[in-house]
Amino acid sequence: MLILFNVIEGRPLYILRLGQMDVKGLLKSVGEDCLLKQAMHVCEEGLKLTKEATHTSGKPITTWGLLVDLEGLNMRHLWRPGVGALLRIIEIVESNYPETLGQVLIIRAPRVFPVLWTLVSTFINETTRQKFLFYGGNDYQSSGGLSEFLTEDDVPDFLGGPCKVKIPEGGFVPKNLYLKEGELEKEACTITEDSIYQSVTLTKGQAHEVFIDVEESSSVITWDFDVMRQDINFNVLRLLIEIQPSTLLSCARGNLNVIEKGWKEGEHYEKVEQTILCHDGESVQGSHLTTKRGTYVLQWCWSPDSLIISSGHHTKAKIMYYYEMLKSADYRGSMSSLMSANSKFSCLSNR
Repeated sequence: MLILFNVIEGRPLYILRLGQMDVKGLLKSVGEDCLLKQAMHVCEEGLKLTKEATHTSGKPITTWGLLVDLEGLNMRHLWRPGVGALLRIIEIVESNYPETLGQVLIIRAPRVFPVLWTLVSTFINETTRQKFLFYGGNDYQSSGGLSEFLTEDDVPDFLGGPCKVKIPEGGFVPKNLYLKEGELEKEACTITEDSIYQSVTLTKGQAHEVFIDVEESSSVITWDFDVMRQDINFNVLRLLIEIQPSTLLSCARGNLNVIEKGWKEGEHYEKVEQTILCHDGESVQGSHLTTKRGTYVLQWCWSPDSLIISSGHHTKAKIMYYYEMLKSADYRGSMSSLMSANSKFSCLSNR
């Protein structure tokens, strides 16, 4: 995180490249409490900086700003325990540091951002929500964008300005740095996945399928899973034929698969996402914006291409997964306002 001092009106401004952060990796390597302490440290530091700014400018400055760059934001940032940790941090910061946060500038917001905002905005009080300003794409470069908060010389180089800054691009946290489950419990951390993630084991030729009944087009299906053992193929499908409710109920109970062996692609079902080969140890997050109503299927298959063989026998594959469907009505207004190139101040902040 970078701090700029020479900003318009003299307020300190923090810069956070959230889109480049591995939220899941950070939480699993340092724990939720550690990230909370870091957030509290930033707030304390912000108070000191406002005092320095008051002394330097000769006028009272009581708030500091935050610029959040969302380039690179995708569905891995919607990891449910990570969202929960963010909500806890917001709650504690609002309770202990009221009215110290000035404007929050959200820039380069991608299409997936309205989904995240829908999840967290209801937990932010109205006064704080009014401080959020949203810029999609390159809107921040237009008149009324960053120029209202930064001088031309202070715009960071990664945003097209002349100011050289040292903010690493980030990347994935190596899994060998993750805390063990016992250490997470000592941290009083809530990111253990047992409560919301399901675990399944697949033998050779076996598939695990989850059906999702989509009643509205433009709904978003999200998924997050870890490959614990072996390699697997992951598919997102949509059925082209009607299925009896009793059959779907049996599938939901884990009694049988939705896709029958004799079914053919293009006749009985269609792929709405390309097949992904997921290797042992990988963590996969993604989403699909539905274009039609119907029954969608998330499918994990034991991969015949896997090279992981133990004692001459095919090793069982194992995954831990979580999925969720967000109805279009829950975020449609946010999406349209964010994608509007004519409005630099998105009505998202008023939701």
